[in-house]
Amino acid sequence: MTELILASTSRYRQELLTRLRVPFRCIAPQVDEAVVQARYAAHRAEQLAEHLAEAKARSVAALEPDAIVLGSDQVCVCAGQVLNKPGTVERACEELAFLAGKQHALITAVCLIHAGRTLAFKDVTTLQMRPLSAGEIARYVAADEPLDCAGSYKLESLGISLFESIQSEDHTAITGLPLMLLARQLRQLGLNVP
Repeated sequence: MTELILASTSRYRQELLTRLRVPFRCIAPQVDEAVVQARYAAHRAEQLAEHLAEAKARSVAALEPDAIVLGSDQVCVCAGQVLNKPGTVERACEELAFLAGKQHALITAVCLIHAGRTLAFKDVTTLQMRPLSAGEIARYVAADEPLDCAGSYKLESLGISLFESIQSEDHTAITGLPLMLLARQLRQLGLNVP
């Protein structure tokens, strides 16, 4: 059976992929995301997510040419501004203050590479955040610590309380991988899911 490799060290993506019960291993992609973001800064957020997912998959596929390599990236965009993983409490609070009361999109792009073939797809989730006070933002960030999450929130945790509505065809995409789409594509590549 062809080996599946997740080009990621994200625990969220690892947990999601485990749900499909397909054996896989992880290899950290050798991609400088800041360089890719700078190169594609003038592009739409969807294209940025796609380029990042493909760059991650290609970096690992070069090392493992016989495997099915899965690269993925997620971009949060509001009013044309891309919000990255905040990294600090201060930045997370700033991002949430910016998103408060607004609609934004969470774009999850996936790239599969196998035997010279590239399959790329994405999920776009539309989210409406409720208005938030500075106190609510500070309490949320202290409680959930969303410093490694695009948009500065964890919907799978307390972050769900920040929203008025969410529109998505695949709710697993919000956490990092659109499993319904991914399962379909993995079957096309010959993996048994389930």
